[in-house]
Amino acid sequence: MRIGWLVLMIACASAQAEEHGVKEISPGRLVLKGGEMAVGIGPAPSKIERVLIVIHGRLRNAETYRESAEHAAEQAGQSATTLVMAPQFLNETDVARHQLPDSLLRWHGDDWMAGALSTGPNPESSYAALDEIVARLSDHKQFPDLKKIVIAGHSGGGQVVQRYALLAHDQPALEAAGVSIRYVVANPSSYAYFNEQRPVAFDRAQCPGFNRWKYGLTDMPVYAGGQTAPQLESSYIKRDVTYLLGQQDIDPQHPALDKGCEAQTQGAYRLIRGHNFFDYLLRRNPQGVNQRLVEVPGVGHDGDKMFTSLEGQKVLFQQ
Repeated sequence: MRIGWLVLMIACASAQAEEHGVKEISPGRLVLKGGEMAVGIGPAPSKIERVLIVIHGRLRNAETYRESAEHAAEQAGQSATTLVMAPQFLNETDVARHQLPDSLLRWHGDDWMAGALSTGPNPESSYAALDEIVARLSDHKQFPDLKKIVIAGHSGGGQVVQRYALLAHDQPALEAAGVSIRYVVANPSSYAYFNEQRPVAFDRAQCPGFNRWKYGLTDMPVYAGGQTAPQLESSYIKRDVTYLLGQQDIDPQHPALDKGCEAQTQGAYRLIRGHNFFDYLLRRNPQGVNQRLVEVPGVGHDGDKMFTSLEGQKVLFQQ
């Protein structure tokens, strides 16, 4: 099927970049309000019942995550009805090093992870960009069979999905069409808490930013629209969120682990940080939450193994 709002282009960039730069620019382009967004997209099945939007981590390696998501769909026997999309949140360095057109959306450093505004060509929150992508899936003419949207991310991408699920704007057109949205948060380094409680004792004077966004709800981005913490928590606990945690993601010295004091207040390593946050939600909401925690045995900090594991397949494809 032809997806009319996606304009596929071949990126002119080299496949390799200097150290710390993104290695591969995704070839697809989505025209959004703020500019064009790079995106990787898999083959479109004739009957799309599920769209899996996979969010990359700090390396911005969208194509790697797209391939992992496609492998997971294949192994789960869901390729015939699943469209995989991997938006790429480029930064200013990527655009300069790859000599990309000025029309491409880009952010400063890792600011895209926290929902900040793009620095060019026009200001748009990275979360608003996700809103636009999700909203376009409500076009019944192009997606007449769509039943489910899954937004999944691992590591830095998991951080994005957790914060986006917390702040995401409602999608009334999708709700009216009976299309559900599920969020899969895999092995993030940290979570956004709703108040100043933390599972690990610490000296506030030595960690003044522990409750600032993206670790807490102080100084939230413009995208939050002035919502209060109680409003956000009330919406968040109703959203379909699964925390997918690798049982072996337990290295407190992992090179990609956030070791700042703000993250350390949440636990020593990713597995315990995930359990601490989930337990925190359950204690605060004894009436129940529309969320669950699933562990993946034998897997550490590996996005491909997390998503292609049996547990990952069940979570992504509701098997």
